[in-house]
Amino acid sequence: MSDGSTPRLVTGRERPAFPLRAVVTAGMPYGNKDLHFGHVGGVFIHADAFARFMRDRVGRDNVLFVSGTDCYGSPIAADHRAKMEAGQFQGGLTEFVTANHRSQRATLEAYHVELDLFAASSLEPYQPIHQELGAHILRTLHANGHLHKLTTPQFYDRQAGTFLNGRQVIGRCPIQGCRSEKAYADECSLGHQYEPRELIAPRSTLSDAPPEMVDVTNWYIPLQAFEPLLRRWLDELLVSGQMREFAVRSLLEHFEPPTIHVAEDQLDELEPVLAKLPPHRREQGRGKSVRLVFDRLEDMDRAKELLSAEAVRYRSGKTLVPFRLTGNLDWSLPAPDLDGLEGLTFWVWPESLWAPISFVQACLKARGTSPEQWVDWWCTPEAAVYQFIGEDNTFFYGLAQGAIWLGMQGESPQYPPAEGQLTMSRLVVNKHLLFLDKKASSSGAVKPPMAADLLDYYTADQLRAHWLNLGLGQRGVSFRPKPLDPKADDRAGDPVLKDGNLLSNTLNHLVRSCFYTVQKFYNGIIPPGQPLDEVVAECEEVILDFEQAFAAQEFHAGISAVAALLREANGRWNRNNPYHDDCDENARRQGLIDGFHVVRTAVALLHPVAPAGTGKVREYLRLDESFWNWSTIFQPLSAFMADPATHRLKELPPRSDFFEKHPSQVNR
Repeated sequence: MSDGSTPRLVTGRERPAFPLRAVVTAGMPYGNKDLHFGHVGGVFIHADAFARFMRDRVGRDNVLFVSGTDCYGSPIAADHRAKMEAGQFQGGLTEFVTANHRSQRATLEAYHVELDLFAASSLEPYQPIHQELGAHILRTLHANGHLHKLTTPQFYDRQAGTFLNGRQVIGRCPIQGCRSEKAYADECSLGHQYEPRELIAPRSTLSDAPPEMVDVTNWYIPLQAFEPLLRRWLDELLVSGQMREFAVRSLLEHFEPPTIHVAEDQLDELEPVLAKLPPHRREQGRGKSVRLVFDRLEDMDRAKELLSAEAVRYRSGKTLVPFRLTGNLDWSLPAPDLDGLEGLTFWVWPESLWAPISFVQACLKARGTSPEQWVDWWCTPEAAVYQFIGEDNTFFYGLAQGAIWLGMQGESPQYPPAEGQLTMSRLVVNKHLLFLDKKASSSGAVKPPMAADLLDYYTADQLRAHWLNLGLGQRGVSFRPKPLDPKADDRAGDPVLKDGNLLSNTLNHLVRSCFYTVQKFYNGIIPPGQPLDEVVAECEEVILDFEQAFAAQEFHAGISAVAALLREANGRWNRNNPYHDDCDENARRQGLIDGFHVVRTAVALLHPVAPAGTGKVREYLRLDESFWNWSTIFQPLSAFMADPATHRLKELPPRSDFFEKHPSQVNR
C-alpha cells in the first residue's frame, strides 16, 4: 500500500498546495439578536466545514477557527432601546449583548460548529485586547502618513436634540444602479459607501423629521491612494483563481474614475450648471443619461456641491473614496486621542475588520501562548487567512481591509507584502441564501427563520449537507424547507431532505449493512484481505476530487463526488448482498472488505460535512481521532488497528442508524 499521503493506483494528478498554517474566520453576527438561517447556512457552516477539512488536512494544531459577536454599533443600541421601551428586555447594553452572544454560541454548538474561539468584541476578556489592537492600528497608520483628518457633515435631529448614528437615518441610496430598498447615513443595505450629504430623502428614525447637517471631524484612510496595489492584488487573484471571480470583479468596479451620473430627467437642469463645474469630460451613460468624469476626487466633490446647490439630482459612481475609521457614538470601541482629536470612538466597520486578529490573540492567550505570536498566523507567506463572508460585505473585507493592511507596512507599502507584514486575506464570498425566493433580512419585510428553530424539523447534519451542497459560491439559491413553505406541494419531496438523504439513506444503508454483516458472520471482526483494485482506484479518485473541491471551497463538488462513490458501492452491495445466508463465502468476504473500504473513505471525507454522524461511525469502528488525518487518507481500516485479527467493532444494536432522521420525519 501507499504511505497514506500518495494514492496507490491513481497517479499523474496535480494536487492542490496548502499553507502550513491557516486562520479561518466567519463573518461576525451583530450582537442584537440570535442567529437566523442565513448566518448559519450562508456563512458559518461553510467556514466550519472548511476549518474541519483543514484540521484533517494540515493538522489540528495548525488551524485556528475564530469568530465572535460584533457587539458595537448603532443597530445594537437601537434594538436595545426598542426592546427596553417595549418591555422585552431589562438591563444595560452590556447585558443585552451578553445575552445575545450566549444565544449565538448555543446555536452554533447545536449545529456542531467547532470554533477555537467565539469571542465578543465588547466583553471581557476580549475587549481590552481588541481595544489595544485598534489603538495600535490607528497610531501606526498615522505614523506612516496614511490617515487624513476630514471634516464632514453629520446628521443632527433638532427635535430630538442629538446627533444621529448611522442606523438612525433612513433614505435612498445615491449610488448609480443600486437596487437597495433601504439606505442609512453613509451606507446602504447592499454595502455601498457615500457621503452623508448624498443620501436621498433622509429622515430621522427618532422624530421622522428631516435631519440637519452639522460638521464633525474624524480620521479617514484614503482608499484611492492604495488603488495601484489593490488593483495588482485583484488582477493576480483573477489569474490564480484564489478568490471567486464574481467577487473580484465586484471589487474592481470600485476603480471607476471619479464619476457623477445624471439621469435623463435632470439633463435640462444640468445644462446651465456645466460651465461652473471643475474640469471634466462628458460621456454617454445608460439610455439618455450622462456621466461626468473627473480626474481628481476633489473636483468631483466640488461638482457635487455645485449640483446640490442648483437642485440637480445625481448619483455617484463606484469610486474609491476616503474610508472613515472613527466616529462619535457612545456605544463603540474607544479610539486613542491623536493629533488633537479627542474623545472619538471607532466606527464599527473598521474595528470589525481587525477583530479576527484580536480574537486570534485572545485564543493564543487562553492557550497559554504569547498573544504576540499572532504574527505567525497573519504575517507570513507560510500561513493563509480564509475569511468566509456574504457578498454584501465584499467591499469592506476586500478594499477597506486591504488598504488598512497595506497602510500598516510603512510610508511606501508594497504588494506582495514582505515577510512580517500582514498578508492579504483569501476571501471566500458566498452569494445570497434566499428564503422562499426572497432575500430575507431581520430588518426587511421577509423575516428569516431563526437557525435554532429549524432544528425542530431537521437534524444538524441534514441541514449542513443541504447548505453545503447548494453551491453558494456560484449563485444565489433559495432555501425552501417544506415545513415552512406555505406553497409547498404535499406530493413533492422536501428539497432539504434531498441532500440529507445522502447521509440518512445512502451512506447510512452502506454502513449499517457492513456492520450487521460483520456481526452476523464474523463476530464483529472484519475478515482479512485487500479491497479490489477497482474499488481502491474509485476511492482514490474520489479522495483527489474531494481534496481539489474543498481546497477551492467548492463544497458541493466534493459532496457530489462522494455521492457518486456511494451510489456505486450500494449498487455493488445490492447485487451480491453479502448479508444473505446464500451468498458465496468468498463473495461475502470480498464484498464486506470492499464495502468497509468505501465506508472508510466516505466517512473520512464527509467528516467536515456531517461531524455528528461520521463521529458515531468512528466510535463504532473503535478507532481514535487519527482516523481523520489526511496523512493516512489512502490507507485501509486495518492500518488503524493494533491487531486487525482481533479488532472487534462495537456492537450495533438492531434498527440503529448512524445518520439519523429527525423524529418529525420518521412517519412521513
